[in-house]
Amino acid sequence: MNVVIVGAGIAGLATALSLEAAGIRDLRIFERAPEIRGLGVGINLLPHAVRELTELGVADRIEALGVAPSRLAYYNRHGQPIWSEPRGLDAGYRWPQLSVHRGRLQLALVDLVRERLGDVIETGHRLVGVSEGADAATATFETETGDVDATGDVVVGADGIHSALRAIRYPAEGAPPWSGLTLWRGTAVIPGYLDGRTMIMAGDGDQKFVAYPLGAPDAEGRQRVNFIAERRGEGSPDADWNRAVDPAPIVELFRGWRFDWLDVPAAIAAADEILEYPMVDRDALPQWTFGRTTLIGDAAHAMYPNGSNGGSQAILDARILAFHLATAPTIAAALDAYEADRRPATAKLLEMTRQTGPERVMQLAYERAPEGFADIHDVIPADELAEIAAAYKRAAGFHPDVLNTRASMTVEAAARRPSATQATS
Repeated sequence: MNVVIVGAGIAGLATALSLEAAGIRDLRIFERAPEIRGLGVGINLLPHAVRELTELGVADRIEALGVAPSRLAYYNRHGQPIWSEPRGLDAGYRWPQLSVHRGRLQLALVDLVRERLGDVIETGHRLVGVSEGADAATATFETETGDVDATGDVVVGADGIHSALRAIRYPAEGAPPWSGLTLWRGTAVIPGYLDGRTMIMAGDGDQKFVAYPLGAPDAEGRQRVNFIAERRGEGSPDADWNRAVDPAPIVELFRGWRFDWLDVPAAIAAADEILEYPMVDRDALPQWTFGRTTLIGDAAHAMYPNGSNGGSQAILDARILAFHLATAPTIAAALDAYEADRRPATAKLLEMTRQTGPERVMQLAYERAPEGFADIHDVIPADELAEIAAAYKRAAGFHPDVLNTRASMTVEAAARRPSATQATS
């Protein structure tokens, strides 16, 4: 089997590693950028994604890049605690949650792909067309030296929220819809807060601050953190993604957010660089697969970062797609099974993120007690808080009772269909 992957982000690289582990090594990755520079800021990999990375034999490499948060805590904009829960191993999972720099993660995955598959990544290739034959699909890429065709038994669109393959299949869709919120992302070295291993979210649906450590505290108790500052009514959906901005106006927006356990404006002011992003997503699609092509990751289901789940869902996509391509009787059956497994699940998750996902506890606290409270349980009953958290875990596929016991998606050699490396039907 020959697979063409469009995009060398987390989704495309995870797809390549998953296919290789499933016995499918004849593949190529085509990336639009002229070079892979490992851009971005922090990303969280939830236990269901870390399980897949562990079973791929790469988790140790990824874990060395960041830290494993032990707790997630929600606060209102006055710094009062709303809900707190253990994470990763501390929550009873068999796998940790990992907080890493997205760029370092991408470069590590690039290295792993090259180690396991050789020189299969081509940069400077922009997808401009796709055509279907009787038993193959051909992707056409624009390069500096002219158009290049790549034919495969399967073409996988892993090219992100602005996916060219998605646009070919849905030409009238237009730009991603904007939520009205703008995100400012950055990293900074600040005095350690709480226990040094807690991911915090403070605020509500109109203004929010998120922070989590990317490394252990140094000898002076300072540590590098990733942060996201968010505000409704600021910015524009047409913002230049990855545009560096002046931190001063953002500091002013959060001027009053000085808690006894974290100085938010000081953290923003200390950033090495702040990048501005419109908070956008994509509507759920009625169909991902057309003939021998399918979508994966953000190309298929870009969603708001509520719940910190985008990268993790891409890794799940990759593993499930590889599993079905290696075990289904035909490629058509494999792609049908992949879409049946993933499209309804991610559509439900996308809808939950539009309702703020597990962060709904902050919005409820704001709606019921905008000026704060003496005890959160006077505002939101404990069982209501617990159910909001549990419902999101169930929808996202990482409730510990399910994740710890479900079958592995590792494809053992005996389970691979005989034609897995050469089938064309």
